[in-house]
Amino acid sequence: MNQVGVETKTEMVTVFIMGQAYQVPAGLTILKALEYAGFRLTRGVGCRGGFCGACATVYRLPGDYRLYADLACQTTVKDGMYLALLPSTPAERKRYDLKRVKPSGETLLALYPELARCVACNTCTKACPQKLEVMDAVQAALRGDIAKVAELTFDCLSCGLCTLRCPAEIPHYHVWQLARRLYGAYLAPKAEHLRRRVAEMEAGKFRAELDRLMGLSKEELKELYKAREIEPE
Repeated sequence: MNQVGVETKTEMVTVFIMGQAYQVPAGLTILKALEYAGFRLTRGVGCRGGFCGACATVYRLPGDYRLYADLACQTTVKDGMYLALLPSTPAERKRYDLKRVKPSGETLLALYPELARCVACNTCTKACPQKLEVMDAVQAALRGDIAKVAELTFDCLSCGLCTLRCPAEIPHYHVWQLARRLYGAYLAPKAEHLRRRVAEMEAGKFRAELDRLMGLSKEELKELYKAREIEPE
């Protein structure tokens, strides 16, 4: 019913999930459409807010030969859409000891030699739901610019869609994770305020307060949380 009591019909669209046609309300995200169609999602779903990268999805549209890739929780269904949810993107993560590797391009190439096969096709950038400059990050990795790689991939969700589309078979998100770890361990400026706080913690400055909190009941903790001082936005 609308505001004046007149019954209105919900617009429905047809989507094909794993080849089977389903009628779902227009305006739903792919994730909600899957659940509306009766799929119980135990994999390929996470935060539902576009942050975790778990719901990587591929789909095609009617009359369009291209294969699209996006996050199911952020993409609205379209009539005639053919879609499939990906439970994971298969890509091997190489093992390494962060204390034994150097923050250099040689380290990235030694662990992930696929980087050298990049043909600069930019397919990875086009596939990224975060609109990151993925190919630029690959080129920075090849130059050995670890800091630039870390900067360009800071918002990477590790959804794997770039890797899924890459003709050079580069496991991008594993490379980015390594680069950010190298940057954080060796190259990032040390935070003096963090060093001071860690020293205070090791000296036991906050032990009494922590013990007090540990002794509170669940209800007391809830009340303390509600009464906390919140910084203005």
